[in-house]
Amino acid sequence: MNLAWSSPLRARFRSLDARDGLLLRGPAGWAEFSPFWEYDDEVAVPWLRAALEAATEGFPAPLRDRVPVNVTIPAVGPELAARLVRDSRGCTTAKVKVAEPGQGLEDEVERLAAVRSALGPTGQIRIDANGAWTAAEAVSVLPVLDRAAGGLQYAEQPCRTVAELAEVRRRVAVPIAADESIRRAADPFAVKRAGAADVVVLKVQPLGGVRACLELAAELDMPVVVSSALESSVGIAMGVALAAALPDHGLASGLATVQLLERDVSAAPLLPEDGHLPVRPAEPDAAAEVEPELTARWRARLEAVALRGGLDLGVLG
Repeated sequence: MNLAWSSPLRARFRSLDARDGLLLRGPAGWAEFSPFWEYDDEVAVPWLRAALEAATEGFPAPLRDRVPVNVTIPAVGPELAARLVRDSRGCTTAKVKVAEPGQGLEDEVERLAAVRSALGPTGQIRIDANGAWTAAEAVSVLPVLDRAAGGLQYAEQPCRTVAELAEVRRRVAVPIAADESIRRAADPFAVKRAGAADVVVLKVQPLGGVRACLELAAELDMPVVVSSALESSVGIAMGVALAAALPDHGLASGLATVQLLERDVSAAPLLPEDGHLPVRPAEPDAAAEVEPELTARWRARLEAVALRGGLDLGVLG
């Protein structure tokens, strides 16, 4: 059984105004397959592998029954940024998007100052530039943003290449986290060899499933933050399962993104309580209706990606 879903976003995120995907049901329960549309079939293969694993094998035993999460702040104005923090259901860490096309340093400083004011002096702030800066730009900008935030926990993927991340890490005091340099890299271990990051960000779907992420985390032997790919609650449950199975490094996971959706697929969505998400599955009992054309498009994509990756959809039953 499969079910397409779609939802507008409450604020523009990653140049998107809406998010959609496909939910798959197998003998172990529901899973999500939702690679972004700009990704070709080859890139989408690990996303399907992750969904098939979750739907047919379930998840490893958790080490805890809930995981701390950060509130995600898109590249919005300071007033909305502060309101998102206040409405975050107890999150004490905020991840703030920066380096948004069409915005400048002043916009980012104002956003970070507003987040700090709403979060209070003891909360943690991290930023994500999605590889938008050169090393020189990052070295210039990060100290400014660090001051505006009243201290940054880390800067996620300030530059595109591993060599640039390593240079920035040598030249600034702000810790560096690697995301795209792990999940989009032919060699995810280059980050560690180059001393390019203090933290690695892992996402279940792009990396091929919970077990693949656990193996990668063990081999990297670095602090891990589990993050979402802007999924529904069904996909977020896959990320929560990974976070709950990892050693506790005291870092909040980036999994509280269901709040960015206008509507979720579940009547019991995975939303934070006291800054944590519970470790539990999500059922798509309130899936929003979608256009038949979108359903057909997702089912065609499912077949194409399975063929490309040599994956057997028959295991779903």
